[in-house]
Amino acid sequence: MKQTELLPVFRRLRREAKGWILPVIDDMARRAASPYRILMAALLSTRTRDSVTALAAQRLFAQADTPAAMIKLSEAAIRHAILPVAFSRTKAAQILKISSMLLEHYDGKVPDSLEALDNFPGVGRKVANLVINQAFGKPGICVDTHVHRITNRWGYVQSRTPNETEQVLRRKLPPRYWIEINPLLVAFGQNICLPTSPKCSICAVQTYCDRTNVTRSR
Repeated sequence: MKQTELLPVFRRLRREAKGWILPVIDDMARRAASPYRILMAALLSTRTRDSVTALAAQRLFAQADTPAAMIKLSEAAIRHAILPVAFSRTKAAQILKISSMLLEHYDGKVPDSLEALDNFPGVGRKVANLVINQAFGKPGICVDTHVHRITNRWGYVQSRTPNETEQVLRRKLPPRYWIEINPLLVAFGQNICLPTSPKCSICAVQTYCDRTNVTRSR
């Protein structure tokens, strides 16, 4: 995919996305969820399907949706609420630790700095960028498996890991696309550009795609 093809590709994806189910964090942002809720849900979403994340977040926030309320819960209670998300025991401990750090260092408020968010246990650059984008509307490039896979499949980047993809996109992708690339490509990857056997025959942007490493499609 050429740089000059980005505009028609994003235009087509925006149009097509109106008929797709939104990624859970994007949906929360559109409903004006608090930065704390978005941070906690983003943490839950790692290695977990959106359908599982949405229900787990709903159960957790029914018990506590502020740092002050969260630290009153036991780790076991949090883990029970978030099951069956991946690594639920680890994430329960991280939720308590992050909540304590927010109260101790940030007056209970989620910071809008990529560097600060990246220091929280379990967050990392993917989640930090996602929170920056969706909670604060600030530019950041959240690269998950969908963004990594699809931008390589397009031939727009040639990279081996999501972190490497992020760095390439920061150099190459125009800033006006930074915030929307994750929600668009996550929805695209869940509905059309699947990991195996993508639906190329009904893809609105297939004429721009290099189909790198695609051996089977439908």
